[in-house]
Amino acid sequence: MRVVRADTDERYEDALAVRFDVFVAEQGVPEELEVDDHEDEAVHFVAYDDGDPVGAARLREYEPDVGKVERVAVRESRRGEGWGGALMDAVEDAAGERYDELFLHAQLPVEEFYADRGYEREGEEFEEAGIPHVAMRKRLP
Repeated sequence: MRVVRADTDERYEDALAVRFDVFVAEQGVPEELEVDDHEDEAVHFVAYDDGDPVGAARLREYEPDVGKVERVAVRESRRGEGWGGALMDAVEDAAGERYDELFLHAQLPVEEFYADRGYEREGEEFEEAGIPHVAMRKRLP
């Protein structure tokens, strides 16, 4: 499993392709919501299996000393193979260089995935892009 920062145009396009596959095509998120004003400020990550992009994520500043994890996606055919954990390991490693905490909005079906990684639920369920979510937070070591 290889997860790298999407620090070239080609890698960023690979990350976007995964995100569009998962969020737009599979989940029906409107294209105009998927690519937003935070693209340029975020650090993007892409997971590759033998050169094939299979996962993506991004990290950006949410508030001083708090990073926000966003757009974590794994292609449907590759779920259950550990790619989500590998992406989160890379994001959390990068975040540890800059932030004390991480914050995210988890879709309800993957709340347990984040809870198992030490994220704690904050508040009630809410909708984002027509999908039920919960806010979660984790203190970094």
